[in-house]
Amino acid sequence: MAASEENSALFPIFILTIMAIPIVPYTITKLCRAASKKSKSIHCQCSECSRSGKYHKSIFKRISNVSTCSNMTLLLLWVIMIILVYYIKTMSREIEVFDPFSILGLEPGAAESEIKKKYRRLSIQYHPDKNPDPEAHKYFVEYIAKAYQALTDPIARENYEKYGHPDGRQGFQMGIALPQFLLNIDGASGGILLLWIVGVCILLPLVIAVVYLSRSSKYTGNYVMHQTLSTYYYLMKPSLAPSKVMDVFIKAAEYMEIPVRRTDDEPLQKLLLLVRSELNLDLKNIKQEQAKFWKQHPALVKTELLVQAQLTREFASLSPSLQSDFRRILETAPRLLEELMKMAVIPRNAQGHGWLRPAIGVVELSQSIIQAVPLSARKSTGGSPEGIAPFLQLPHVSETIIKKVARKKVRTFQELHDMDSQERADLLIQTGGLSSAEVQDIETVLDMMPSLTLEVTCETEGEEGIQEGDIVTIHAWINVKRGNGLIGALPHAPYYPFQKEENYWFLLADSISNNVWFSQKVSFMDEAAALTAASKAIEESMEGSGANVKETSRAVAEAVEKVKGGSRLVLGKFQAPSEGNYSLTCYCLCDSWLGCDRRTNLKLKILKRTRAGTRGAVLADEGPITEDGVEEDEDNEDGEYDDDYESEYSEDEEDDQNTKNKHQAANGTVNKQGQGAESSGSDEE
Repeated sequence: MAASEENSALFPIFILTIMAIPIVPYTITKLCRAASKKSKSIHCQCSECSRSGKYHKSIFKRISNVSTCSNMTLLLLWVIMIILVYYIKTMSREIEVFDPFSILGLEPGAAESEIKKKYRRLSIQYHPDKNPDPEAHKYFVEYIAKAYQALTDPIARENYEKYGHPDGRQGFQMGIALPQFLLNIDGASGGILLLWIVGVCILLPLVIAVVYLSRSSKYTGNYVMHQTLSTYYYLMKPSLAPSKVMDVFIKAAEYMEIPVRRTDDEPLQKLLLLVRSELNLDLKNIKQEQAKFWKQHPALVKTELLVQAQLTREFASLSPSLQSDFRRILETAPRLLEELMKMAVIPRNAQGHGWLRPAIGVVELSQSIIQAVPLSARKSTGGSPEGIAPFLQLPHVSETIIKKVARKKVRTFQELHDMDSQERADLLIQTGGLSSAEVQDIETVLDMMPSLTLEVTCETEGEEGIQEGDIVTIHAWINVKRGNGLIGALPHAPYYPFQKEENYWFLLADSISNNVWFSQKVSFMDEAAALTAASKAIEESMEGSGANVKETSRAVAEAVEKVKGGSRLVLGKFQAPSEGNYSLTCYCLCDSWLGCDRRTNLKLKILKRTRAGTRGAVLADEGPITEDGVEEDEDNEDGEYDDDYESEYSEDEEDDQNTKNKHQAANGTVNKQGQGAESSGSDEE
């Protein structure tokens, strides 16, 4: 019985240990994530972003952000653990070692006369004949009498001195840290114990496994449904313009699950009239076109109209139920667009190449959703190949102001960006009619916009030239500069209701054949991860080339300095194609900003594989590519790039591409720097 009570007393310690094993590391991880997330909240301080409210955390919003279901559950578990600690400390009995000298209040080794004298005194105090208290009787029998016997009986004392107990050697006991009522297997308690064992050892792991498997079978690691990935893969085509990408994007399984209510019919019909110009409907047969539009799946109709409401900024008139669906669509959009981008660049042919045109279309759609800019605004107008879309992402800028500024020969966003700040302020105030405070907001956003630099090298490790079938290593540094000195930042996006980090896509592609040879996602937010990745990649590359420890350390140190200075390393491999000259284009596309993309040309000459495998350095007749040479080559390829990259709102002249000059090549390094913001569909000039 004593052993059972002792095991029952250990039960709270057992429960506390089982709870602490997962809760303590999970809490530490959650706190670290919260601190990291807080440090990443770098955004512009313009008045439009302040009015949007997504960066302002009121007391109620902070409480609501903290008081989530997971946080409340974690807090409750910590309260239970604290109560258990208090109970263990104050209520549970400590396991005491039998010490007769301590019980009688004597020093170890006391004489027999002192023992008898002390026993008589305690007997007067605790003996049942002198003290009628039952507790005193119990204490006298279990402790005082037993201690006296252990010290006066020769056999008991010998056992105590040898084995530490008057009864001699004690057997080894094992117990289970469970409550007493569970250890009593008689009657109903036996059923409780059986239920406890079945529930904890069988049912609980089974439920956890079922929940995990059901969720993992439905979602990927990026919290996108497997059905969505399958749909995107089969609907992706090699030449999709942004509006056609929209048709694929809205068919995600996540959007098909959005509820369709009868009460939403009237608000959606009003919304259709507001965004009708963006739906590419034939205005000559508008009634038939609208009827055809409404015959689509109701979830598709609802999703497309709500996305168009974001692009046209017509979201203020949405009903409360549509507002909820609207936020749900926009919150999921970045993840879906990222997966759609992967479906565009995934290897599709025998050479392992993806498709360039749909990849650019996905990025354009992402930019338009984040900045709330219509796709039709990207159409080339006047002297601006990127249209008025980059202007519209600036605060307080409307189409009227853009037209006024255009009269002063400022037709492209790059021209506005490259102007002196004072000259730009005078133009916007005197011609555009903006106030000084509004101009200051524009300056703040322009200082936040990234300016990118590309430095790209393609080579075969250990060899001077590239032969067909070689494994080519692409080594690129992407550097970002901002007017405010930041490296990682959140984009200015007052009309997007959630915080969105900048992401960049590096593409090495052949714009003529529409093939993406290599792709990689790049982020400037996590410097620690970038340092680790760059150091590891440089170290492996140097060791593979046979460099010594000193050279490797120097290269790693240089890479670390570059990363700290705002650069990110892109390192990858692809297989060299068949013999020939290839004129490739390196793209760096931002998924959040308009007019900040960069591209530069890279010429490769692939040699025929020789039997002996000897190689020599082979360059194009014009020699290594210089920055001036690249600009001249871009001038020659201006029509080629615009035809292949511009959205479907421009005239399609793909048939003329067959007459262009192709594949002037050189195997070397390209270092191209852009001064300020620029559209991905424009020249580097």
